[in-house]
Amino acid sequence: MKRLGDILIDSGFISATDLSEALSVQKETGKRLGEVIIEMGLMSEFDILRAVSSQYNYPIIDLNNIEVDSKATALVSEKYCRDNTIVPIGFDDEKLVVAIDDPLNVLVQDDLQFITGREIVLMLATRSAIENCIGVHYGKESAEKAAQELDQDFGEDMIEGLDSEISEQVNSAPVVKLVNSMIEFAIRAGSSDIHIEPMEDRVRVRIRIDGVMQEIMSNPVNARDAITTRIKILSGMNIAEKRIPQDGRIQTMINGEEVDMRVSVLPTIYGEKTVIRILAKNDGNLNRKYLGISDHNNALINKIIQVPQGICLISGPTGSGKTTTLYTLLSEKNKPETNIITVEDPVEIKIPGLNQVQVNAKAGMTFASGLRSILRQDPDIILVGEIRDGETAEIAMRAAITGHLVFSTIHTNDAVSSINRLIDMGLEPYMVCSALVGVVSQRLVRRICNNCRQAYEPTEYEMKKVHIEPGQKLYKGEGCPDCNGSGYKGRIAIHEIVVMTSAMKTLIEKRASEEEMRKLAVKEGTQMLADSAAALVVEGITTIDEMNRVAYSIDEN
Repeated sequence: MKRLGDILIDSGFISATDLSEALSVQKETGKRLGEVIIEMGLMSEFDILRAVSSQYNYPIIDLNNIEVDSKATALVSEKYCRDNTIVPIGFDDEKLVVAIDDPLNVLVQDDLQFITGREIVLMLATRSAIENCIGVHYGKESAEKAAQELDQDFGEDMIEGLDSEISEQVNSAPVVKLVNSMIEFAIRAGSSDIHIEPMEDRVRVRIRIDGVMQEIMSNPVNARDAITTRIKILSGMNIAEKRIPQDGRIQTMINGEEVDMRVSVLPTIYGEKTVIRILAKNDGNLNRKYLGISDHNNALINKIIQVPQGICLISGPTGSGKTTTLYTLLSEKNKPETNIITVEDPVEIKIPGLNQVQVNAKAGMTFASGLRSILRQDPDIILVGEIRDGETAEIAMRAAITGHLVFSTIHTNDAVSSINRLIDMGLEPYMVCSALVGVVSQRLVRRICNNCRQAYEPTEYEMKKVHIEPGQKLYKGEGCPDCNGSGYKGRIAIHEIVVMTSAMKTLIEKRASEEEMRKLAVKEGTQMLADSAAALVVEGITTIDEMNRVAYSIDEN
């Protein structure tokens, strides 16, 4: 067999000089040649696959668009798959079909034939796709297997009355396996939350992907307290207390990466309901292009953040992407000559160059007290994670008036209602007018899956809803393995941005109604949330259903 370097040169993808440099780096780092070539930017993963495929006629497979056969994955251990970057995906008669990123590794083929006792059929896939496939399919199987073991191990009344004296039982398998598998599977599936919900006859487990809940498994009701207690131990809660809500935090390692999670436990009539929020990590996507902000809205945001002092608010419900937008705007301001200090609950993304402070209410470190201390630290820019009360709002406003640029979030339905919320908190209209420079309200809508996206003829209602003419097409996802049959994959933000002009300040001082302020905002260039969503529908990025789910208004119908 030819070596990879020779194949790439023969295929015309790289030069002999490029190969020589890559081999030198490989010798220094000990990495595989393919990895080095990708890291150097000489070729992409897919280009390397194409070169190998054309040389040896191995077919390339898209793992996102196939159903993996669990009988195939059962033949090879997860550890072996990870160690050798392979994944069994199905059968061709009696032969085992295996996806691999390096078919030149003959030893792996021989090992697989020996391990499984079957002839091996190789197909090519990228390393990243294989690793993701392993995580999703083995993770789900591991969780289901652990749930079965749990069902066998716990009798009808073994767990009733579980307290600290017997809590050691939940530190051993199979409860540990089940909890670990659930968390790992949810993280690999790209979910933001895990819901473990006690019901009358079972414990339901759901995860939220792209803002929508999906049930992934059902556990025996007898194991309810064991699961909850195990999670309480991991998150540092009081396992003996079952009558009141509790909050905690878990830090774990998945594939060598640290993952932070917030945990909330709430007593219900059937037991304690647990929600684990998986905190976002800085994956290099803190830029406006990734957020999908339109050119029109980008221009409005620039007007807001280019001012030297004042307060900019990001509004929206929990899970609407406010934090990501805030961090994106802060990253643009993160310069060596600028002192940026944040006070957050929790610190979700760690950014080099920022002085980030964690709220600790038990120790007396609240948003208000933290903000007071920050003002004595000579800041240029301040981030207050959330304005929850009048005290925090007033301190933030005074900081903005006295020469600081302040960013914060507020829980309101739209941009205009954020202004009145500040006044409702006890702030005088003149202070709001002096300090506030703009409000960005946002929501997240699901993107149509690119793999199953199809055009269709819109109904009369749909044409009226998004203001298109007869003959224009709209799009929807038909549902495929890549999107788990939902027709959607990934999300994009829609925005409503109000800039504080002199005319808007006049209305605020007069305590004008929200409707008056909203009409002025539209006149001055604000695009309402529904209009922002409609533009994405027309572009074929999202659907009418998503637009109605996120930005529905009774007044429109």
